This record gives sequence, structure tokens and C-alpha cells, in this order.
Amino acid sequence: MPILALGVSHRLADVELLERLAFAEDDLVKAYRRAADDPAVEGAVIVSTCNRVEIYGSVPSYHAGFQALKRLLCESRGVDPVELAQPLYSHYEHDAAEHLFAVASGLDSMVLGEPQILSQVREALKRARSEDAAGAELSGVFHAASRSGRRVRAETGIGAAPDAFVEAGADLAAAALDGLEGRSAVVVGAGMMSSLAVKHLRGRRVGTVRVLNRSLERARALAERAHVDAGDLDELPDALREADLVISATGATGVVLTASVVRSTLEGRAGPLFVLDLGVPRDVEPSAREIEGVTLVDIDDLRGSVGLRASELAADVERAHAIVAEEVHRFVVRGRSEHLAPLIRAIRERGDAVVGAEFERFRSELASLLPDEREAVEALARGIVAKLLHEPIVRLKELAPGAGDANARMLVELFGLELPPE
Repeated sequence: MPILALGVSHRLADVELLERLAFAEDDLVKAYRRAADDPAVEGAVIVSTCNRVEIYGSVPSYHAGFQALKRLLCESRGVDPVELAQPLYSHYEHDAAEHLFAVASGLDSMVLGEPQILSQVREALKRARSEDAAGAELSGVFHAASRSGRRVRAETGIGAAPDAFVEAGADLAAAALDGLEGRSAVVVGAGMMSSLAVKHLRGRRVGTVRVLNRSLERARALAERAHVDAGDLDELPDALREADLVISATGATGVVLTASVVRSTLEGRAGPLFVLDLGVPRDVEPSAREIEGVTLVDIDDLRGSVGLRASELAADVERAHAIVAEEVHRFVVRGRSEHLAPLIRAIRERGDAVVGAEFERFRSELASLLPDEREAVEALARGIVAKLLHEPIVRLKELAPGAGDANARMLVELFGLELPPE
């Protein structure tokens, strides 16, 4: 059954819309139930990350599938369809596979080659399968996309720059604070982005760095590796009073740092506060940027800066796109092979039958041959038939579905084959 991809990403949507579209754990359970109840959707996998929300569905037709997946997205997230008129995109059949392969390879990410997306694609399939929502078609294309992602990371260097956002944000902070050396910083969160932030700050010789996280154990683990201080989120207001720079990247579903907390911490202190919000959904209440003395920069503000990475890594990007094209072709050919397996088997059996019939017809003429000689003649005959059939079979697998199906039907007629019902 054809695959349709429908979604919204950082390319056309702002952070506010992506926040509203993002699926939490409970949302996924309800969404997969909706998908199971819709006759126009045979299977679904939802990919919900910081920079995109996409639904991949096995659908009987494009139009019915598009309406079903759009309805699923809007009703599950409480978003008016009108709001998606401009940012919503869709990809069908071959294009859907190509898009997913590019996503898993980090080529469609805001941060080129970001390392998290491959694991997020794998986790999306795992989650869908736990809800018995992903069928064979979706499982196959997701496994193939993961292979493409692994190859891109192994064979190119685009995954070597996952810290582009941190670097761009740190550059802005350095400009706003007249340098970072000797400054005091607070990093909120203990995940990959927070770890990169600590590394960057240490490299820029920031005076003190304190890692705060809801899980004190995780905060301490990161702090010990980086030789900085650690604490839990309850210490955030006090830590802000001493900080020049705050970097937040928790991945929480709600606001971690409110405007009121920021405002209260600025009372009685001198000097500006630079806040870098790397969270999606956002960690910092947007209205905090209106507070005097506060500079708030979020993901939307950094998009132009990190876009420069593509030109810097042009050769690796070109190679990565070539890998994606190779893997898409490999996936399509494998899928065609499975679809055409009964026909290919019937053609080869017809070839074997012709060879057998001809040997039976000339049995008396071949009777004088020694066993080794007869075996050599049979091998030669079967080899000739196999070579004659090989090229048409390979071409049939590689043809696009529409043309390939038409040629497959023609072969059935030409060979006079009777195939078992699908």
C-alpha cells in the first residue's frame, strides 16, 4: 500500500506553531487510536521532534489519505486547519520515502546533520509498533531510512557539527556581553544540547558554570564530566541573580523560566542578562524579552546563523544526498522485487520448463552423451535462458511503479502465465 507523509517543519512554521503541534506521550496514544479507527489509514507513524511534526501513513489513495492524516493532525492537536494552509506539506510514494531518508540523515534538519534525529526516527517507529499502528510497509521504509542515516553519519562529516546552534548563540552572547571570558553562566538541562553548551562555555573560558536540572543526579553527572557545579531547578532563581548568561535546553513540555522569575531576579542587580533558549517547545516565556536589561534569543532567532553550515560543508552535503539517492533506489528496487516476486518466479519456472521440454524432445539424440557431457549441455542451456531473462527482470524491478506494473502485465500476457491471486 502506498505511503503518504504529511507534516509541518521549521522550514515554514515558527516555534509557536511547532510547540502546539508537538505530541506528548499521552497524545500519541490517543492519536494512534484515532488512526486505527479511520478506514482511510491502514497504518501510521508519528515523528514529533523539536523541528518537525510529521505523520507517515499507509493509505489506499492520496486524496483520502491526505484528508485523513490532516484531520488526525488537526484534531489530535486542537489546531484549526486554516493555520496549516501555508506550512503543511505532503509527499507520496517514492517522494515520501526520499523525504524520510533525508530526515533520518539529518539533511532536512535546522542544524545540518544533527545527531538526535536518527534516534528520534527509530523511536517513532518503535512507539508506533508498541501501539500496533505501523504495518509492514511503514516498518520497511523506516528501517531503510535508518540505514541511510547510519551511512551518512559514517561516510560524511555533516554529523560533526551538531553544536551549530550553541556556537551561534554563544557568539551572540559574547557580542551582547562584551565577551564571555570570566562571566558567570547557568545551563538549565542535562541533555545533549546542555552538554554541548557547557563544553562551549568552558572553551570560551567562562568564569563559572552551574548546571541545573530537574534530576539532580543527571545534573551532577554532566557537571562531574565537565568539572563545573551542579544543582536542581529549585536553585534557578538564586542562580540567575549571579549569572550573566543563561542557556536553557531542557526539552520540557512547558515553560521552565517565566518572565516574572526573570524580572524578580533582576531587582537590585547591575549589568545585563543574556538568555539563550534552545528548547523546543520553548523553555523561557517569550515575554521575558520585553524586560529591560534582558536579551532573549531563541531557536527562531538563530535560524539564519546556522544556515551558513550548509555552504561550509558543501562537499559532504553533496555526498550525503548521493547516499540518500542510493538508499532510496535500493529500497524501491527491493520493494518492487517483493511485489513482482510471483511474476519473476513464474517467468523463471517457464524458462526451466522450456529447457526441460527441449531436453525431453531431443532425448534420443542426446542418449550417446556421457553423464558429464549431458550435464555440461544442460548447464549451458539453462545458463543461456537465465542470461536472456536476467536483464528484463532487472529492468522490471527498477521501473517506476506505474510503468513497471504495465510492463509486468504485458509479460504475463506474452508468456501466457497464470499467477496466483494476491
